[in-house]
Amino acid sequence: MDLKSILNNVKNSETDIETAEATIRSMGYVSVTDIAKIDTFRKHRTGIIEAVLAEGKTPEDVVKIAKAQSDASGRVLITRIGEKHRTALESYFKPDEIEWGIHSTTAVVHNGTPIKKTGGVVAVITAGTADIDVAEEAKMTASEMGCETIAIYDVGVAGLHRLVNEVAILKNKKPDSIVVAAGREGTLPTVVSGLVDVPVVGLPVSTGYGAGAKGEAALLAMLQSCSVVSVVNIDAGFVAGAFAARIANQVAEARNKASKK
Repeated sequence: MDLKSILNNVKNSETDIETAEATIRSMGYVSVTDIAKIDTFRKHRTGIIEAVLAEGKTPEDVVKIAKAQSDASGRVLITRIGEKHRTALESYFKPDEIEWGIHSTTAVVHNGTPIKKTGGVVAVITAGTADIDVAEEAKMTASEMGCETIAIYDVGVAGLHRLVNEVAILKNKKPDSIVVAAGREGTLPTVVSGLVDVPVVGLPVSTGYGAGAKGEAALLAMLQSCSVVSVVNIDAGFVAGAFAARIANQVAEARNKASKK
């Protein structure tokens, strides 16, 4: 069924507005030759932005998909960017059309369209500097979903006094949710969750070596947390950022409604 048929059905009272809207939203995608179908309505349908996973794609395909999504929606998040992907993106897009995260494996391509702010606030914390790459993926995801983001990096339990100082500052900024990225033994999310009164998302990172390497020890430790923590897969920065942003955005929406009463 095409858009015109759906609208005619509404006009003729054969379909109600809610059903027509749901049908139209489910149709929203843009084909990129024969390599991809961009879900341009995902954010409207689920609250989660569409993103491009560069890993496993050729640099040329990443550029084509990024352009199609940017043309359709104004902005597109690209994750797991390799050196060849970066070179291709920088060759095609202008410098002011690309925003890079720290370590440059996550980026946003845009045509000047600003982010629509929601009022949600997401904090992203890392145990170590080696965890920043994955944390930036989470942070940029939350930002693209309209949240204000707060970054607190390198405050792991090996020097717990660093975290204590930052938590006091963090509470003043009143985040609605927190992503905590940690590798090795993955203790930090449990500690943070025991100190704050907002949801914590544990993000295990594939740092560390020996037994339990590649994030496995961190994942299991977070799953065994004695404080309440939601846990995503190893290195799943996008998922952690999107989940935290959904929480923050719903809190912000409720806050806005309450303020209008």
